[in-house]
Amino acid sequence: MRQPLIKFTASLFLLVIIGWLLFIGRSLIIPLIIALVLWYIINSMSSALRHLPVIGTYLPKPLTIIMALIVIFYVIGILFNIVSVNLQQLAFDAPTYQGRLDEILLKFAEQLHMEKPLQLSDILPNFSLSAALSTGASVLTSLAGSGSLVFIYVLFMIFEAATFDRKLAALFEDSDRAQLAFAIREEIGRRMRHYMGIKTGVSVLTGLLTYGITTWAGLPYAALFGFIAFLLNYIPTIGSLIAVIFPSLLSLVYFDSLSPFIAITLGLGAVQFVLGNLIEPRLMGTQLNISPLVIMISLSFWGALWGVIGMVLCVPLVVLAIIICAQFPSSRPIAILLSGDGNVGEPINLDR
Repeated sequence: MRQPLIKFTASLFLLVIIGWLLFIGRSLIIPLIIALVLWYIINSMSSALRHLPVIGTYLPKPLTIIMALIVIFYVIGILFNIVSVNLQQLAFDAPTYQGRLDEILLKFAEQLHMEKPLQLSDILPNFSLSAALSTGASVLTSLAGSGSLVFIYVLFMIFEAATFDRKLAALFEDSDRAQLAFAIREEIGRRMRHYMGIKTGVSVLTGLLTYGITTWAGLPYAALFGFIAFLLNYIPTIGSLIAVIFPSLLSLVYFDSLSPFIAITLGLGAVQFVLGNLIEPRLMGTQLNISPLVIMISLSFWGALWGVIGMVLCVPLVVLAIIICAQFPSSRPIAILLSGDGNVGEPINLDR
């Protein structure tokens, strides 16, 4: 009786320590995680370039790596410039929009014959549009500040990639355990490619449709809202909701009539519903198999630890945990609890 209690207490203490380290070390860990994602994208692009018809066979790997590296960071630079310009303009116009929203609430209160005029502070006591935009700008500035660290991480990962397999094999004295480690890595890579490929494709389509709808309606900052919709699509559940609310609220205070507000809200809502609830699940199939409750808990946990980056990474991290835990008898119950239907497949068999 005493032994299991000691093990449970020690495990709980270890989890608390790990969570504390992840929180206080987030300024170093988050750039490392971003660099890992970029390194993965660069390798995928490099592989795609080498498989191009006709010219692909003549492209050496170092050249394709350099080409992919330049393209990735060039695109990031363009996106950062577009978002920062739009965000600065929106922050400049924020007091006007907030005043316009107060006027709408005042008219609404008069129509309901309310004794006290209704203000935004009554509905959201701690909300300030200017403060929210300032927070967004500070997040953007923080990401830009860590850009050089991310770039250095990516370079070192590219240099280390050539010797990583030899190092991983040397970690295990037993060749079977080394083969199992490689097999688990391949399974993780396969699942992540499946998830990230589909999620990125759907996110790009969501961003383009959001940009198209807001541009068609005449709403300013269409490029910013398109990028926000693209990014928020990686955040389960609440991301899609926020991507609809922001442009809808702006349309409410920007236009004099309710027609554009209704059109934008219905249009963006339809995009999120069709892509998020019909197309994406059909494309994903049963590859993820994660409990919705686990996704929400993971979203809250990683969001509290790492903010927006943690929310984006919450699903891949759960997938990673399920794959690894499913391979060992002692941790297999954890994988079953994290899964959607309890079916986590058979452990990897090296004899097959």
